[in-house]
Amino acid sequence: MTFEKILEELKHKKYRPIYLLMGEEPFYIDRLCDFIEKNVLSETEKAFNQTILYGKDIEARDVDMAAKRYPMMAPYQVLIIKEAQNLKKIDDLMHYASSPLETTILVLAHKYKSLPKNKKLYKSIEKSGVILESKKLYDNQVPEWINQYVKEKKLRISAVASALLAEYLGTDLSKVANEIDKLALSFPEQTELSPAIIQENIGISKDYNVFELQNALTDKDTLKSFRIVQYFGENQKEHPIFNTLAFLYGFFSKLLIFHFTKDKSDGSLTTALGVSPFFLKNYRKAASAYNPKKTVEIISFLREYDLKAKGVNNVSAEPGELLTELIFKILH
Repeated sequence: MTFEKILEELKHKKYRPIYLLMGEEPFYIDRLCDFIEKNVLSETEKAFNQTILYGKDIEARDVDMAAKRYPMMAPYQVLIIKEAQNLKKIDDLMHYASSPLETTILVLAHKYKSLPKNKKLYKSIEKSGVILESKKLYDNQVPEWINQYVKEKKLRISAVASALLAEYLGTDLSKVANEIDKLALSFPEQTELSPAIIQENIGISKDYNVFELQNALTDKDTLKSFRIVQYFGENQKEHPIFNTLAFLYGFFSKLLIFHFTKDKSDGSLTTALGVSPFFLKNYRKAASAYNPKKTVEIISFLREYDLKAKGVNNVSAEPGELLTELIFKILH
């Protein structure tokens, strides 16, 4: 079942005996757990009928024993197992899952990986309960997700700001949602989140950020490029070298894909590169500045300096010095 369908059932008080919430993306797992924890039972009912356990501290038999208890002065007991991926002998829950109590709501929050579908436990839960597989979004799916989440928070966001937020925060939906939640508390309803608002409130410096470095390199603006990496070198806490290297590696890797994509239409490139259409003009411009051979060379430089930043073939060079050397090689 989808997250939306499960949440809709919960809001209408349609409960299932077992919820297996699993997958690489923890955001939806956390949201459903929080909703069940806060809304199924009243505050007085929770005292005797709601239990939260952690998988690393217990075994499957502990869950089995707890799940078989009957509620006290309430229609249900709620049993939430957080970090269920660490639950010892989890397969032993198959016996309970094959015949669960209707008065127990058992929630297994199985984060960061999925229970194999060929396991008997999976098949038992599939018959008696509900399974959510929460998958990571691809990079090009995040801007649209941001648009929907911002709308849910009764705000608006420009396409440029959405793309900027996605590129800066990546695919960690919990991190993205947390930043949007803070903006929702700071601005009135229906405020349009502009790039300036994003930069001012999420710690993206207007002049010294990886996007400005990318633009400076695309423009082959040597002075601006070195000014930015000097700032990064002096402010490693806010701009760790590994973040900068990862960002540049992503950009030039996609530029290489751009070069070898035969169909250069916006639709084809958006799919091939996995980016918002807004960023295509950057790749078109960069393709003129860096031919395929140079792009391959740059990717090799980025791998080399990633190793140097980790101490390989590097005795004493500081992050700022390494970035300066790298940018010189990229530009020349």
